[in-house]
Amino acid sequence: MLRYLLNFFYPPRCSACIRRLPLDTNCHVCGECLARIEPLREPLCAVCGIPLGAELPGGNQWCPGCTQSPPHFSRARALTSYRSLDEEAQPVPSMIRRHKYGLDQSLGRALAECLGDRVPFVGEDYDVVIPVPLHPARLRWRGFNQAALLGGAIARRLDRPIEVATLMRVVPTPPQTSQDRRQRQLNVRAAFAVKRPQLVANRRVLLVDDVMTTGATADECARVLLRAGARRVDVFTLVRAV
Repeated sequence: MLRYLLNFFYPPRCSACIRRLPLDTNCHVCGECLARIEPLREPLCAVCGIPLGAELPGGNQWCPGCTQSPPHFSRARALTSYRSLDEEAQPVPSMIRRHKYGLDQSLGRALAECLGDRVPFVGEDYDVVIPVPLHPARLRWRGFNQAALLGGAIARRLDRPIEVATLMRVVPTPPQTSQDRRQRQLNVRAAFAVKRPQLVANRRVLLVDDVMTTGATADECARVLLRAGARRVDVFTLVRAV
């Protein structure tokens, strides 16, 4: 009843398309927008999760990038794809942009709602969930870490603990939106450190972030976690650039 009254005076709208939602809803994203979230289709690279387009000869399911330079993480998967040319037509990338750069923390709930039952990991395979951290200066400016909000939702779904103060970003790296793969790798090199190695030693880690573009950030985080003693690092992101 209270929700209905609140919705009556403050009519709810879909966080993606701004369409009015029913007064008795407790949802943040409408059914039409949820239906527009296209999952990544097989075949995918067995490592980084990028669509391969077709089966590769010889049964090899590694993309050229992972074949030439294998990342430190074992497997990366994403909820959906991201194409920069039509970002506004894609519900999840559009909300991520407003979440991060519009400083709208409330969109964290809507993005978690988009996950539904499509988290491609099993809780029994992991010991801890760790979000990709922000540098303290960036965290103060934004007011929240979008990866930590997402990581909390993933941890609850998998019934696993989340560690938000173990992996630290120690170098305030500049934005990477206009950089190529090599530039991104150099940009994040030595940008992360593990503050409490005993919390990752011999543990299976699920690393969580909002977007994977070239995979440079996830790879560097995985390298640092493995060096600190982690047994395995897998990666989950909401979107994967294709």
